[in-house]
Amino acid sequence: MATDNKQFYRIFDANFNRTKEGLRVCEDIARYVWNQKTLTKSLKELRHGLTQVMGELNTFKILESRDVASDIGRSSSDTELKRKGISSVFFANMQRVKESLRVLEEVSKLLSPMSSESFKKLRYRAYVLEQKAIK
Repeated sequence: MATDNKQFYRIFDANFNRTKEGLRVCEDIARYVWNQKTLTKSLKELRHGLTQVMGELNTFKILESRDVASDIGRSSSDTELKRKGISSVFFANMQRVKESLRVLEEVSKLLSPMSSESFKKLRYRAYVLEQKAIK
């Protein structure tokens, strides 16, 4: 697959946004609900690390490829509309973060193997933060 393919860059755009949004939800829960300063700081650092890695890629092509109007997966699933409490919101978003980082890691192997390794490191940091959140 050519790296200038619009659909290829759409994957980056969607997963970057999904990861960053998920981290922000978790960060705000850690900050405003749980009052966990260290966890909040770590989530913020992970979010900024993601932005830094994405900045190393061709962000213009990634943003240019966005096509919200024709995205066939825009609607929410029934499970997304059911949460049992703030912890389930946090952990659902951490799952979203980990999955999206994995997609970024795998797809970036086609564009930038070094970025792929950076996404992998971010994903493992997310695993650690998720575990810290339950303690």
